[in-house]
Amino acid sequence: MHPYYHPLFLQFIVYFNDNQDYFECHEVLEEYWKMQNNFSKEHPLTGFILMATGLYHWRRGNVTGATRSLKKALLRFQQIPVQYNVYKEEVNIDQIIEHVKKSLDYIQSDTCFTSFLLPISSSLENESSKTKQSITLLPKNSESVIHKHMQRDRSDILLQREEKKKGSH
Repeated sequence: MHPYYHPLFLQFIVYFNDNQDYFECHEVLEEYWKMQNNFSKEHPLTGFILMATGLYHWRRGNVTGATRSLKKALLRFQQIPVQYNVYKEEVNIDQIIEHVKKSLDYIQSDTCFTSFLLPISSSLENESSKTKQSITLLPKNSESVIHKHMQRDRSDILLQREEKKKGSH
């Protein structure tokens, strides 16, 4: 199976192109990335994860986080190792590079958040449309999408921090 036709990548496309739920993009792709036999920070999926993270930060006004993530994404897309050339099929990586560069230019010139669509093949578009039917999407540009990280259950993270503080005293 082509890596872009994996159900988690198809979900990523839906979240990215349909309702710009960049937080969810990060979640599903990180899960998919960790499933890879050779998952490392050089894997092409990390470029997509970083791109979604950067767009999430930019829309929320965190230009420092957005710039850092988008610059890392740009490098990952520009330096896809030859063994991952399959990742250059079905998705126009050159166009993504241009979108990320333009986003960085917009951030630097203090332009408001501007989204873009993933440039994908028609067959990948068809497959992601099928996937969309099985996903419940939050409304595009809703507070629930824009500030999603603030709405998740963080009790386990807070408990770990508290335990760490107790251990350091």
